[in-house]
Amino acid sequence: MDFSYDDEQDALRDAVRGLLGKAYSDFEQRRQTTKADPGFSEEVWSQMAEMGLLGLPFAEEDGGVGAGPVEVAIVCQEIGRVIAPEPFLHAVVLAGGLVQACGTPEQRQEVLGALASGERLLALAHDEPGSRWAPTASAVTATQDGDSWTLSGTKEPVVQGARADQLVVSAKLPDGGTGLFLVVGETCERTGYPTYDGGRAARVRFDATPATPLGEPGRDLAGSIALIQDLGRIMAANTAIGAMEVALRTTCGYLTSRKQFGVTLNTFQALTFRAADMYVSLELATSVVQWATMVLSSGDPARVHDAAARAGLQASRAARHVGQEAIQLHGGIGMTAEYSVGSYTAVLTALDHLLGDGDHHLVTLADAVAEHDAIDPLAVG
Repeated sequence: MDFSYDDEQDALRDAVRGLLGKAYSDFEQRRQTTKADPGFSEEVWSQMAEMGLLGLPFAEEDGGVGAGPVEVAIVCQEIGRVIAPEPFLHAVVLAGGLVQACGTPEQRQEVLGALASGERLLALAHDEPGSRWAPTASAVTATQDGDSWTLSGTKEPVVQGARADQLVVSAKLPDGGTGLFLVVGETCERTGYPTYDGGRAARVRFDATPATPLGEPGRDLAGSIALIQDLGRIMAANTAIGAMEVALRTTCGYLTSRKQFGVTLNTFQALTFRAADMYVSLELATSVVQWATMVLSSGDPARVHDAAARAGLQASRAARHVGQEAIQLHGGIGMTAEYSVGSYTAVLTALDHLLGDGDHHLVTLADAVAEHDAIDPLAVG
């Protein structure tokens, strides 16, 4: 299977790397950006919009570019390389992905067009306190009164929920099932706070808040939510690949420059072996994640779900291994806020828990195995 990029994809990668590399060429620039609200650079976000990145996966008639999953994955990997705090994964891939999948033509043109141009920031309000990455909602309920809808309940955490201009909210429908709604950010109660990876999240409370159904009113959209969650898992894994590449490169650079007992650390064979194991973990994860990204083009929900679980599991195991070893091999400096590897590990941890950790993906794969009949090896033949 050919995993190499074509000329246009190479050009996209170079352009994104140039933009984000300039913005966060020094790790200190990222630290300063994440210190102040909203936790990302509005200027960089506008530059991403001007480059067409915010409309990359959307159809041209909706104000987008009409690119495929490989192109979106390239952007995610470049974001991971510098752990850029801009909410591309949450606003474009997840929230924008649901609008694209479920919205009416008019909603897609309005909402996605504004997102792609940088005029409007979207946030997905789906996670609920105590939930475990399910595609259904229960803590927020939708009430219908004629043609009007209102929402009541709480969503948390909502990434960039305090800054978002518009929220895509999942809610329990009156007749059962899970619907999606568009809510103006200012109409609900939002309590923002910083997260351990340098980002921002919010607790969002709805109290008979006016809402507009996304797509056909009253329709159960749990299946669409599940599909976009799988898309998000694969793109989160691509982001993790970019972050792990830099964490490994930084660690290897430290081993070849830091001296102990008069020699560089890479002189000690045990440390070199540990760095080699990090490389193997990264390569295994990269292969699976690239394969899963290509599976997205099939559009088969069952295949995508299986690929997302496999990529999520491999990326989870690799991220934990690479992140922990990067800190350990750096010693005490790896634990400081001023040095990059700790922040890279924090971002890898956040990505791991965004849409399901390794244990969650392992259970998903185990359930698929359990669907097959057991075979007695002694009875065969």
